Amino acid sequence: MPTSQTLPSPLRAPSLALLLAEPLRAMLDAFGSHVTAHPESVGDGHPVIVYPGLGAGSMNTSQLRNFLRHAGFQANDWGGGVNIGHEGEFDEWLDGLAANVREVQDRHDGRKVSLIGWSLGGIFAREIAKREPDAVRTVITLATPFSALGDSTHAGALYKMLNGDAGQLAPAVEARLRESPPVPTTSIFSKSDGIVNWRGCIEKRSRRTESVEVDASHLGMVNHPDVLRIVANRLAQPEGRWKPLKRAERLRPSAWL
Repeated sequence: MPTSQTLPSPLRAPSLALLLAEPLRAMLDAFGSHVTAHPESVGDGHPVIVYPGLGAGSMNTSQLRNFLRHAGFQANDWGGGVNIGHEGEFDEWLDGLAANVREVQDRHDGRKVSLIGWSLGGIFAREIAKREPDAVRTVITLATPFSALGDSTHAGALYKMLNGDAGQLAPAVEARLRESPPVPTTSIFSKSDGIVNWRGCIEKRSRRTESVEVDASHLGMVNHPDVLRIVANRLAQPEGRWKPLKRAERLRPSAWL
């Protein structure tokens, strides 16, 4: 498995065939979660914030948040409405998101907050964890290409339409995005992703990072039954005793919950 330090350059966006199949596959992923994903109470009640992908909002992540609530976690929407990318200077804009994490922590008696980010939302989650490591318990990203932005995704045109040139990041900032957060971090990716190149979602290997493969669409990953179960499994680990998901566990759905 390549790491973000050995990725071939440049990476190309997924094929047109995968891109065109995204809407139908997303519908099937969502349907599958309703039929096969039944949450069990595995959580310890700690707070979680979910960040939507580009062009998505609270409605798009509601199924994930409901699943996590039934699994025993205090799942919260990010509160930013539709994600159109950052507004103004990137680091100043992140200050507001970081402040929200501290507010959620305060409302839950100082308990650390887990952050889940889908696609672009995962970039925000990772950067907040770097700013507020004492407030963040773990980070989970879903189809987030932190190691390869720009031409390696089909999201660029939508990003420009929503945010214009103001949303462009400086090369130094893009280099920073590749660095792993200083907290346990899971990157969930799919080789059949039709929006982003999966190789850009691979974490550097360390004692607190992992990359977990699923077979899901990009648009449907936030609702995919396997993803829901894996996310709950990762969140259910006792604080301070994080361990990577074992390969055998990935092959046995009954072990996820």
